[in-house]
Amino acid sequence: MSTSTAGHPPTALVIEDDDTIGHHLESGLRANGYTSTWCRTGSAGLTAARHNPPDVVLLDLGLPDLDGIDLARRLREHLPDRLIVILTARSDEIDVIAGLDAGADDYLVKPFTMTVLLARLRAHLRRRPLPEASHENEPIRLGDLTVDTAARRVLVAGEDVPLRTKEFELLAELARQQGSAVSRETLMARVWDENWFGPTKTLDVTMASLRRRLHTAEAAGAHTVRLPRITTLRGHGYRLEPPPPT
Repeated sequence: MSTSTAGHPPTALVIEDDDTIGHHLESGLRANGYTSTWCRTGSAGLTAARHNPPDVVLLDLGLPDLDGIDLARRLREHLPDRLIVILTARSDEIDVIAGLDAGADDYLVKPFTMTVLLARLRAHLRRRPLPEASHENEPIRLGDLTVDTAARRVLVAGEDVPLRTKEFELLAELARQQGSAVSRETLMARVWDENWFGPTKTLDVTMASLRRRLHTAEAAGAHTVRLPRITTLRGHGYRLEPPPPT
């Protein structure tokens, strides 16, 4: 059974032009507790997402009318706090990166099993802030840094800082626990996958990129900018240090 969202069955929007796959996804989701809507074109899917924002979007990249990467970007603009998972036959690394950079939260390459898809969705929905619980998602302000988890925006001295999906989620997780030591295992579980095992090199790469983006934004400020610092705790993880009071 799927994870309920704020007391109601989670809603899923399937955007898939293949009849066999679409039927399989729609019936599998409904059998596991989702309220499911299936659209065969990108334009129909975008309209459905605007009228009835779903908890989950399953998006095929190879659609007949719209470019899948562009559609992912447009869906993210309209659904800043919802889960978007790309389903595609494209397995090249550049396609994976393009999909994630466009705003997708996860990426499954066809063929995949319904069991794997449902497990991924459960993991995401368990740790994802619920749209209805927005009172818990007030913007976090640390000096001149603002992390707005509801709008999925980061600002430095009032200016937007563009971050990739995992960079944003990593910063948001540290900001929620500002001043506290957060282990590598906790970050991998909450930002990537609670069932993650193996090397955590992806965390180091994402952290290095996040630090560069924040440093660039800090250097571009018209005046002295007060930002928190991300401290590396060797053998443990990281800690976000609030800036000293003025």
